[in-house]
Amino acid sequence: MFPGKINPRMLKQMQKMMKDFGMDAKDLNVRKVIFIFDDEEWHFDEPKVQVMDVMGIKTYSLTGKPKKVKRDVKVEITEDDIKLVAEQCNVSYEEAKKALEECNGDIAEAILKLENK
Repeated sequence: MFPGKINPRMLKQMQKMMKDFGMDAKDLNVRKVIFIFDDEEWHFDEPKVQVMDVMGIKTYSLTGKPKKVKRDVKVEITEDDIKLVAEQCNVSYEEAKKALEECNGDIAEAILKLENK
């Protein structure tokens, strides 16, 4: 925050000021933090995590470099979806299932794909 070394007396004054304003900051001993998104995860190994409490409202601060990991998103394809696509496009059950798998379960996209074959 400040360039160079900070005066210990100045640090004590800053801590007292923070306490007077109802602020409290603590470093947390965290080994791993993971953010989970729809298509990927961010893994932070040995991050620096600090929690700041300002009048009962906690704010977390994270410092570190994430390792990004792609997630395999599997969509559940129901029997009814397969039958609907097969009937709509007049194709076999297997063809309809394959089209739905290729289109991540999107019925409309699977139908368009089969109709354009």
